[in-house]
Amino acid sequence: MPIKFPLISVNGVLDAAISPLDRGFAYGDGVFETCRYSQGVIPLWDFHRERLLHSAERLKIPLDERLLNQYLNSMLAYLGDENVAQAVVKITLTRGVGGRGYRLPDQVTPTYCVGIFPCDHLQTLQYRDGVVVRICDLRLSQAPVLAGMKHLNRLEHILARAEWIDEFAEGLLLDVQGRVIEATVSNLFAVKDNQLFTPDLSGAGVAGIMRKTIINKLVPELGLVCHIVDLDLDFLRAADEIFLCNSVYGIWPINMLVDNRQTANTSQHSYSNHVFTHTLQEHIAQLFRE
Repeated sequence: MPIKFPLISVNGVLDAAISPLDRGFAYGDGVFETCRYSQGVIPLWDFHRERLLHSAERLKIPLDERLLNQYLNSMLAYLGDENVAQAVVKITLTRGVGGRGYRLPDQVTPTYCVGIFPCDHLQTLQYRDGVVVRICDLRLSQAPVLAGMKHLNRLEHILARAEWIDEFAEGLLLDVQGRVIEATVSNLFAVKDNQLFTPDLSGAGVAGIMRKTIINKLVPELGLVCHIVDLDLDFLRAADEIFLCNSVYGIWPINMLVDNRQTANTSQHSYSNHVFTHTLQEHIAQLFRE
């Protein structure tokens, strides 16, 4: 009998409930990781683990890695027993139950939630053929104290995603100063003269795991050059290629940027060359064992 998704564990207990007093529910007081599971493992787990530990430290949440591993490994073992080849694993860590108000509880008992969700194979139409991306109206605020983390307060991204239904694959997000930051669930790279460029995320945005994999693993392995800099739309329009990435779907080439902002006529910019992007995709497919 096939697994009925989603499969949720709270503090190691399947189908357990989270208290309405949990600070993750009440205040978004926590962080999460969304990982691709493939052929028995989470291929990018070392980077996910590093970000989760660092984010918990930044938020002063006392993560117990022994408990985390226990709860996570139990769910992964279940997937293995059920011969599930591909899945999305979402790990949510909150500060746990606390009283009303922002003051941190005297005693903190974190909540560990592990969710298992269905996952498409890597070779989707978007992966193979590329995507059309909308430039969102919403502008991200600058919040250096939270920048880089995948914290539970994603209201800006939710409002940005509400700007379209399904006519676009993703939405590009700029900050209040007009700098390109990321997409709603993705990071972005531009290719110019066989060099990679990706936005500086020190003031806003999520420092994604696939972004880190490209910068820390693929760039040195392939002898590439990557610049982490402020980018604007003019730079993207002059790029040879641009692509999106995240740790679930891998890399999507961008075919077209569509700008609907306060104009009578939609402005479009197209990209037809994805040679560099396809090369990176091949290496990501090997990492994901597909």
